[in-house]
Amino acid sequence: MSRFDLAIFDCDGVLLDSREANRAYYDAILEEFGRGSMNDKELSIVHMRTAEESVKYLFRDDLAVQKEALVYTQTLDYTSFLDCLIMEPGVGNTIESIRPPMLTAVSTNRSTTMSAVIEMFGLDKWFDIIVCAIDVNNPKPDPEGVFKILETLGVEKDRAIYIGDSVVDEMVAYRAEIPLIAYKNRNLRAMFHVEHFDQIKTILSD
Repeated sequence: MSRFDLAIFDCDGVLLDSREANRAYYDAILEEFGRGSMNDKELSIVHMRTAEESVKYLFRDDLAVQKEALVYTQTLDYTSFLDCLIMEPGVGNTIESIRPPMLTAVSTNRSTTMSAVIEMFGLDKWFDIIVCAIDVNNPKPDPEGVFKILETLGVEKDRAIYIGDSVVDEMVAYRAEIPLIAYKNRNLRAMFHVEHFDQIKTILSD
C-alpha cells in the first residue's frame, strides 16, 4: 500500500516540456510591440509565471505598452504554438500504473491555454481534477490550488505529495505542508529528487 493517496503534478516542466513553446509565444508578443527576443533569464522567469504576470514582467519598463500587450494576448491564439509542446517520457505509463487506487491531479499556473493543452494531450483521462490559474483567486506560489484539490478529492494533506520542477513549486509544497518530489532540479529542497518518470512511479508505488 502506498504511503500517499494523492499525487499532485505541476504541468509545465513536469508533464510537458513547454520551454520552447513559451519562448515562441512570448517572443511573438514582444515582436508585435517592436521588442527583441527574450534572453535565457527572462525565459526562465516567464516559464514559472502566469501569462498575465509574464507579460507584466516583460513590459515592466513601459506601463502604457504593458497595458496594450495584455490586451493583445487576449487575441493571440496559443494553439498555434502547441506543436512546440512535448510530453515528458513515461508520463502515461506512470500515471496509469499508479491509478487506481491513487488519485492524481494537476496544479498549474497556465490559464486560458490549459483547455487546449488538455484536449491536445488527453490529460483529462489521467487526472481526477485539473486546477489552473483561472480556477483560483491566487495562483502559485500561493497554495490555494493545492488546497482546492485536497478539498475536492477529500484527501488529507499528510496523504498527498507534490511533483514540481521550480522554486515556485518548492514554495507551494512548503506552504501547503506537503512533501515534494523535485523533477530534474536538484537545487530544490525536496523529499525526493528524480530525473525521469520511472523514478516517480517507483516512489509512488512503494
